[in-house]
Amino acid sequence: MTKAPDPVPEQLLGELPTQGGRFSRWLGRAGLRLMGGWRINGQFPAVRQALVAVAPHTSNWDFPVGVFTKMALGLKLSFLAKHTLFHFPLGTLMRKLGGIPVDRRAARGVVEQMVDRFAQQRQLMLVLTPEGTRKKVTQWKTGFLHIARQAHVPVIPVAFDFARKVVDIGPALMISGDIESELQRVKSYFMHAKGKHGSVT
Repeated sequence: MTKAPDPVPEQLLGELPTQGGRFSRWLGRAGLRLMGGWRINGQFPAVRQALVAVAPHTSNWDFPVGVFTKMALGLKLSFLAKHTLFHFPLGTLMRKLGGIPVDRRAARGVVEQMVDRFAQQRQLMLVLTPEGTRKKVTQWKTGFLHIARQAHVPVIPVAFDFARKVVDIGPALMISGDIESELQRVKSYFMHAKGKHGSVT
């Protein structure tokens, strides 16, 4: 039996971080149509901070689907990238796209760096792929759950289903301290989805 989502703390309720205008939203919808008629099922919960878990991640085609979805919804989404990519000449572009530099050599690990980031930014929707790679994996990484738990923000599951050409947006899930149980709960929102080259296992 699937555990019901916990109520989202009142202090996190509010306007989603937005980006772009009418034209960029139209462009996003047009891009999804040109990719074979993709559509968006559901809507993002009205929270100002969240960790957006996207799966299955099996192909480079996931990126344009994600970009067009972001544009169509008019959302400001952020993602992690190696800190060296933020030097000239790519730095400005990476930040404009929503990139957040991460130094994996830093004394404070990625989890701690992202918890700090949530504490510093009033609005932040951070996108992560729990599989951590496009290759087929049998075990998801749990870092995203530790970030959500320690930052006290919900996880929003977003499934890319290539079989149906649908982006399914799930509910906001507050994460408890039982990480293994929570991992299975979050994964349950992706089991129906077929990636470009495989499914969630």
